[in-house]
Amino acid sequence: MTDVLTREQRSYNMSRIKARDTKPEIKLGSLLSKRGIRGYKTHYHLPGTPDIVFVKKRLAVFIDGCFWHKCPKCFKKPATRTHFWMKKIKGNVLRDKEVNKRLKKDRWKVLRFWEHEIRKSPEKALSKIVKCLKL
Repeated sequence: MTDVLTREQRSYNMSRIKARDTKPEIKLGSLLSKRGIRGYKTHYHLPGTPDIVFVKKRLAVFIDGCFWHKCPKCFKKPATRTHFWMKKIKGNVLRDKEVNKRLKKDRWKVLRFWEHEIRKSPEKALSKIVKCLKL
């Protein structure tokens, strides 16, 4: 099946996809602030560039997009350019595993949440973070 958009249109659409300050990140950050939890950094320079980092507590939090990181619950295989996208997504999944190993080796705690988890029940994610921070 061919793409219904031109190369330029598809390129423009893909360039509009945000890598940072996504709605789930903003939602979780807002809940952290409302709870009075401060002192975290966003997109801190660590392997994998975690979305939220508590440097003093050595906690890295990732919010993974369901499509880009192949969520087992809601991932849908792309209909066009399937080989290209599956190769890219498989690479993302492998890189996530490597990032987890490297951070854990460097004595960081790693929490990963799916985009749909934050959208559905951000409070659950917040409670996991609070538990990890031991507040």
